[in-house]
Amino acid sequence: TLFRSPAGSTSSSTTPAARPLRLIPLLTLLTTKLYPLLFSRPADSLEQSTTSPSEYMIIDNTPLTNQYISVPKEMNQLSCAAFIAGVIEGVCDGAGFPCKASSHNAGTEIWPNRTVFLVKFDDSVLEREKELEAMGVK
Repeated sequence: TLFRSPAGSTSSSTTPAARPLRLIPLLTLLTTKLYPLLFSRPADSLEQSTTSPSEYMIIDNTPLTNQYISVPKEMNQLSCAAFIAGVIEGVCDGAGFPCKASSHNAGTEIWPNRTVFLVKFDDSVLEREKELEAMGVK
């Protein structure tokens, strides 16, 4: 199955919460289900890095944290969306996918507040992915 039940769940009246076993279902759940619960809309894009198989990018063209904040030009490296990167990292870590998440300003003419959340997963996650793939778990 795609999901596993948390250990120690004994509730019989409701089905226990489930969490993904694989990386892509986790990221899809995060960007299409959790993100709208927190920010009233899904993330704009989810992409895998072309240079590293352990890196994924979640792209938000208009992050809520940047909506009412103007960053001075001399502080252009400041990312007010670092809070969201912390939420992403916490969700992944809590689901058993240890990672480091960071936010990066990547504004364009059309989307001046565009932010890329770079999620770099630990090597243990990639090893588990290979094992699950070999076992045929989707």
